[in-house]
Amino acid sequence: MQSIDPVGGLKHQLDTLSETSRKGFIRLTTSCQVDCLLGWLSGQTVFPRFYWQARDSRGGDYAALGAVKAFDSLTALHTDIAALSGYGGEQPDYVGGMAFDASAPGWQHFGGCHFFLPRIELRRHQEEVLFTLNLRFDDRCPDTEIAQARACLNALLEEQSLPYLSPHSYQREDSPSKSSWAAWVAKVTHPDHLCHTPKVVLSRETRLTTPETPSPWALLSRWQAGAVDCFHFGIQLTSQEAFIGCPPEQLYRREGQHLMTEALAGTTRRVHDALQDERLAAELLADTKNTLENQCVYQHILTQLEPLAHHAHLGEAHIVKLRSVQHIRRLIHAELQDGVTDQQLLETLPPTPAVGGVPRAAAMDFIRQHERHQRGWYAGVVGRISQASSDLAVAIRCAHITPGVMCLYAGAGIVAGSRPDEEWHELDAKIADIMSLLGMG
Repeated sequence: MQSIDPVGGLKHQLDTLSETSRKGFIRLTTSCQVDCLLGWLSGQTVFPRFYWQARDSRGGDYAALGAVKAFDSLTALHTDIAALSGYGGEQPDYVGGMAFDASAPGWQHFGGCHFFLPRIELRRHQEEVLFTLNLRFDDRCPDTEIAQARACLNALLEEQSLPYLSPHSYQREDSPSKSSWAAWVAKVTHPDHLCHTPKVVLSRETRLTTPETPSPWALLSRWQAGAVDCFHFGIQLTSQEAFIGCPPEQLYRREGQHLMTEALAGTTRRVHDALQDERLAAELLADTKNTLENQCVYQHILTQLEPLAHHAHLGEAHIVKLRSVQHIRRLIHAELQDGVTDQQLLETLPPTPAVGGVPRAAAMDFIRQHERHQRGWYAGVVGRISQASSDLAVAIRCAHITPGVMCLYAGAGIVAGSRPDEEWHELDAKIADIMSLLGMG
């Protein structure tokens, strides 16, 4: 952190905070000079750590450190949002995420749901970085709150350069194996199964073991440079486990009562030849199997939104081009009923048909019965929630990193017409970007 002592400036604001202002939620903010928010996060010793850049990167990027308060359920989170809103004034952002399937065994430090109100926030907008200290006095002793805030400020370290990503050797293991995958696809596409469950999204865990664990923040920095038009996130709840990703899919964005979501399903590869790439895109839009896959997603989303929204508008199908693959996407805009909360939305929308299947209950049963790897937060939810607005991504194109092990995840929507080999190659295409960064592409 290179500036005229922003930490000292916040300490001064803390010291001069009047007793009359010690109520509800308070932000103390100053400007600072940070070249790389990921480098700043990487050098800290405080946990949890969170990084976020929305798909529209013009909004800048965001880093959070430490927790004023944490929540392990949507009910607890909603109760807290409502409690602080009663004080009026500024309202906080909560960051975190949810597992794909809270009822299934998960990752060690990532439970079914975890959101937190950060102690420290850095927000970059264009050339300016704002450094914020968050305080709350509604449910705690003022002296204790100030002491804890001061301790967090005292623990902050200078910005550091990200570690160099040196080539490593990796041992790879896929779960399921290719033969098991083919057997799964055959079961899902059997006419007797399709008549009651037209789509199941099957996933694969690619487990890479290595003597040296790469820095998750350095890996994310390299990854995001080639992942335009994607969200970028990283979360570390402890020093032993990290979850990073560059997902292309938005779960939803809410501004007041206006909701924006999407159906992102149907995939083909990218090629270097521009004319052939456009030909592949046109074939994707015209392909019966991929059109059906996308249709399953948007019809289900519209049905879910019906009791929550006054009306919903479905946009035209169009192609989204990413680095290694291209997808069919349809945007959905809706005006929510008065009183609809993020808790209701998050209890209704995920897991979306793009990562689970249709109908949801039958698809989830198939996944629970057959997948032996733990999805954890893969295909779950990650992002930011506040009273005024929320921005959440579907946690795909991601990596779960623990000492000596990196797990990559990819899924494919299996519908009538799906072929095992083609779907297996689609899984490889979806992890191609990060595999190339690891020297394995």
